This record gives sequence, C-alpha cells and structure tokens, in this order.
Amino acid sequence: MTLAIVLAAGSPAASLPTGTGGSMGERLAGQWRQAGAAEVRVAADLDELAELAGSATGPVVISGADLVAHTAVLRHLLTSPVGPTVALVLTDPPSAGRTVLREERGQVVEAGRPDQLVGGAATGIFGGAVRVGREDVPALVAAARAVAAGRLPAGAVAVELFESAGPAERAGPVEPAGPAARPDAAAGPVVDQLFAALTGQGALVFAHRVRLLVAHRVDEAAELARAEAAVAAVDEDRAELRLSVKEKDDFFTTYFVSTWSPYVTKLCARLGLSPTAVTMVSVAFAVAAAAMFAAGGRPLLVVGAVLLYLGFVLDCVDGQLARYTRNFSAWGGWLDTMADRAKEYLVYAGLGLGATQAGFRYGWALAIAAMTLQTVRHMTDAWYGVLHDEAARRPKSVGAGGGGIGDRLNAASTRVQADAGSVSYWLKRTVVFPIGERWALISLTVALFDQRIALFAVLTWGVLAFAYTGALRTLRARWMWVPVLDTLDATLHRDDGPLAARLPVLRRPGPLALAVVAALGAAILLLVTLVDASGNGAPPWLRWVAVLVALLVLLVGAAGARAAHNGPLDWLVPAALRAAEFLFAIAVGLIGGAPFWLIFGYLFVLTLHHYDLVARLEKRQPAPPLHAATLGWEGRSAVLALAAIAGIVSIGLATLGIYLLALFVASVVLAWVVRPVRAAQAPAGAGGRATR
Repeated sequence: MTLAIVLAAGSPAASLPTGTGGSMGERLAGQWRQAGAAEVRVAADLDELAELAGSATGPVVISGADLVAHTAVLRHLLTSPVGPTVALVLTDPPSAGRTVLREERGQVVEAGRPDQLVGGAATGIFGGAVRVGREDVPALVAAARAVAAGRLPAGAVAVELFESAGPAERAGPVEPAGPAARPDAAAGPVVDQLFAALTGQGALVFAHRVRLLVAHRVDEAAELARAEAAVAAVDEDRAELRLSVKEKDDFFTTYFVSTWSPYVTKLCARLGLSPTAVTMVSVAFAVAAAAMFAAGGRPLLVVGAVLLYLGFVLDCVDGQLARYTRNFSAWGGWLDTMADRAKEYLVYAGLGLGATQAGFRYGWALAIAAMTLQTVRHMTDAWYGVLHDEAARRPKSVGAGGGGIGDRLNAASTRVQADAGSVSYWLKRTVVFPIGERWALISLTVALFDQRIALFAVLTWGVLAFAYTGALRTLRARWMWVPVLDTLDATLHRDDGPLAARLPVLRRPGPLALAVVAALGAAILLLVTLVDASGNGAPPWLRWVAVLVALLVLLVGAAGARAAHNGPLDWLVPAALRAAEFLFAIAVGLIGGAPFWLIFGYLFVLTLHHYDLVARLEKRQPAPPLHAATLGWEGRSAVLALAAIAGIVSIGLATLGIYLLALFVASVVLAWVVRPVRAAQAPAGAGGRATR
C-alpha cells in the first residue's frame, strides 16, 4: 500500500489557484489518488512528514506542492519497475534553489546545488517527487528529521561524507561539514533539501525521466498557466504507446521491430492479453521455428525464419505491453529473462538437430559450442553491468587505478553513447551482438543457406564480440578498481556447493586466478579428448586418470570460494566457473560416449539453473528456495567424474539432468506460487515480513 505525502512546507506555489479550482496542493493530492496511491496526506512540515512516513507499511511517495504534471507522469512514477526508490527527473533549465542531479546508468549518483556536484555536470533537475521503497523509508525519516533540525548537509557534500564514513557513522545522521553545507532558506524548496539529504543518507535512487508527457515545477501564476496548457495539450494514449518502446535499443530492434510493434502492443491491450501471455506466445513461436529448423528443407527453413522473427517481435511486445498498461511484476520480469534464454537455446537445438540430419556430423557439437559461448558471455555481461552500477554509485572510486587507457576508453564510450543515432553509436551497439542481431542473423542465414551456416555465423560473430567486449571491459574494470562480488553473496553467485565449503582456503593467487585455472584444466581435458577421439583411442584407465586430474584442477578453483573477492577483475569469477563446469561436462560426455543431444540437454538444464541466479540478481530476488540441493558446480562435476569412472556417463548425465530440472521446477513453484499465496494469507501485521 503506497502512501503519498504532499509537502506544503517551503513552497509559495502551494496556495496558487489552479484552472480547475482549488489550490495546487489540493489538486496534486487528488492526482496522486487518481494515479493509484492508496492513501494521500498533506504534511505541513518535515516533522509531520517524518511521523507519517515512519508509520507507513509500504512505499512512500513525497512530492512538493509546486509540481504541475500530467496524472500519467505520477502513475509512471508510482509503478516504475527500475528500482524501489525512484525520483522524478526533469530536463527544464535549473532555477534558483532547485536541486540538480547527475545520473549514470539510470542511477542518481549526486544531488545538490550546481556548485556541489563534484563528479561532473548536472544531467537533470529534481522533479519535486520521489517514490521511496519500503527499505529506504528509515533513511527518508532520518533525512527529514535531520534537515528539519539543520544537522544534515545536502547534496554532493553529504554523499562524500557518507562514502567516507564507517558503518557506525552511517547508522545515524551525518553532522555538517561546515556552514556552507547547512541547509537554510537559500537552499531552495524543502522537498529539494529533503531529496538531497536522502541521497546523502546512502539511499540508492534511480531516475525516472519525463518524456512526451508533461511535468514542470512552477513558482508563480504565469508559469502555472503555461504548465497547465502544456498538460492539457497532451494526447495521453498516443504518448503512452510511444513511451512503451524503449528509448534506446539496438539497431535491428529499432528499425525493423519497433517501427510497427506498438500497433501489436495496442491490439494485445484491447484483447486483454497480459505481458506474461504474450511471453508464452513468443515462446511458442520460437519452439515452432526450432521445429522447422530441425525438420529441414528450404520451405520449412524459410517458414522457421519468419516464425523466429515474429517471435522476436512478440518478445519486444511483452515488455511494451507491460509499460503501456503499467502491468509490472517480479514474476513477469523473471519469466521474461528466463524465456529469452530458453528460446535462444531451443533454436540452437533445432539448428543442431537439423544440421545433423542433413548429414553434417558435428551439428550438435556446433549447437553445444554456441550455447556454451553465449552462456559464459552472458555471465560476463550481467556481472559487468553490476560492476558498472557499483562504480556509478561510488564516483570517488573511479580513477583510483590511475586513469590511463581505462580513463580514455571510458571517455570515448561516453562520447559515443551521447551521440545517439550516429554511425559510431550504431556500430558500438551492433558489434556486441545483442539478441536482436542474433535473431536477425539466424533468420537470414538459415533462410538463405542452411542450419550449419547459421550456427557457424552465430559462433563466429559471437567469438569476435566476446573478444571485443572482454578486452575493453577488462581494461575499463582495472581503471574503475571497484570490487563488486564481495558486496553480494559470493557463495550463491559462484554457485558453490557443500564440497567447496569443506576445502582448504587458498587466498593466493586469488579467486579469479583459481577459477581460470579450473577453466583451463577443463579446456585441456576437452582438447585431449577431441585429439584422442580423432586418433586410435587411449585405454580406458588413462581416460579415467585424465578425468581425475581435471577434477582435481577444478577443485583448485573451488578452493578459492572463501577467499576475498575484492580484486578489480573478480567480477569475471562466475563466468570462469561456468566455463569450467560446462567444458568439463562436455569432455566427460565425450569420454563416456554419450550422445551429443544428451550432452546438450544436460547443459540446457544447467543454463536454466544459472540464468535463474542471474535473473534473481538483476531483479533483486533472493536465492532459489532449493538452491542448496543443487550440489554446486564442483559437486555436479564430481558426480560426473564418478559416472565416467564407473562407465555410466550417459546414465549420469541423464539422471543428474533430470534431478536438476526437477529441482528447478520445484523452486519455481515454491518461489512464485507457494510463497506469494502464503504472503497473501499472512496476518496484516506480518505482511511486510512475509513479502520480503
């Protein structure tokens, strides 16, 4: 239940009469009700606001009374899925006393007066409204009381003090650094001071920019009249439909999908379809395309290519429909992430089977290679995003590595991203081989040539993109020098099992070096296996020895589980461990003579497990309910090694794969069906705890 508080204090515009009658504060309160706030209150001062917010049981929205906005803007802020705490950001020219801010990757990293920003120029101004997530409400209350008492410096100064403070100091209000930091009447509207103080308390705030719809902050009657006229001129439905399309997307999606997908989005809305229903239809299209690719024959390949393209359009539509109808949920976000990867790998399976049936001996091998490459690469993508977000939140850490080439690369990337629509901008977005370009490449190559060429094309571009992004990100990460894995549950995201917890700890040469050693050991075993398969064949006992040696090398990687993951490149550890487990499983499968399709199937189940962890990381969800029973990457590898020695590799792969799939399905049911039902049935007083 969301509480909206209109803060009338310090706003001369609060009493201005509006064109519809009543004051601005009264109208804004009514708009919050229309936007979906469960309760709306007007606070006369910060002390009253602190009391109201402190008693809230859900998110709290704070807005100044000088805000003139289309009701849809307020609804978007209330329902924004980008984060628990979200601030309205305007691109209006800054005016006296208003708080400006600087954002990176959608996060507000600095806020205060223009002269207080130390990390760069302002990118927008505070729009006078902020939705505060339940976990950040205590920080809001502390900021309100501190600003009211004149104890908390606002803006960038507070951010600096917070970053340099220890845990004990962060628990309470920060004392002012000096007279210049103390808020007063000259510091601008009270809501601005409160927002700057909230960011100074360390709250992670995301930016919600106003596009197409209208929002302005006013001080006098003439400004109010102009803002009201601008709001009245908005074609809401047309604006909402255009806003459903991502502001920045990849080349293929922008020019070959988003040009017409909004019409499909509007049709789906009229039919009453949910985003989840559209996601499931897109999965059906991808499965049908995979079946066409597996069957082969020119007509079916062309039909499959068309189905794959239409499936991708629907994959875009589900997100557009969620934004158009404001129908967001943690379940929908999780399902969309999981469905994207499952569809892609099912298509690889169809291509691999089709190529094999067409007479190409290594069709399944190419599919396995493509899935392994994309999985490892996606792990680096996800963790680099986490790293970059952490670096944005800690601007003082940036450049701690001494600048140099990393500094220049970062500056060049920023310039290219700012030059939206230029050739360099589109090249940068295309060369990394995003999902739209992968779907387009598969559709074109399979329709014009065959399944084998499609897989070769995906592998070739994928390897080049991985090399390009890997090299540049490594250089930039060394420049940022921001540890990220140690800020989270490293055991969970490494996917360690009980075996790793019992191994001796190796703190040198570091967890990344140990993980790379594990991956190299598995790669060498796979290489030796491939060479052996092309020769006369080694005796079984020698293969067993090779498997045991490779397993021991893997366990060396597991021995770094409890070491500190605070190196500048330790964000690569999960990807290295995924590579180690996948390559080891492939090698063991080949040694044991398991069919390629079974190896692919086992790895496919592993990808579901690992993408579940990534999706939960991105959606800020807790660990899967049955994660402890998955044995960990090192435990699963040990089971496969024992199966190889026992001569039952196929049985081992099938049994372990079915076991992991059953755990995955059970975890999904427990996380997304049982827990929400229990939360809904919990007593009102326990509701907050039950839903966390």
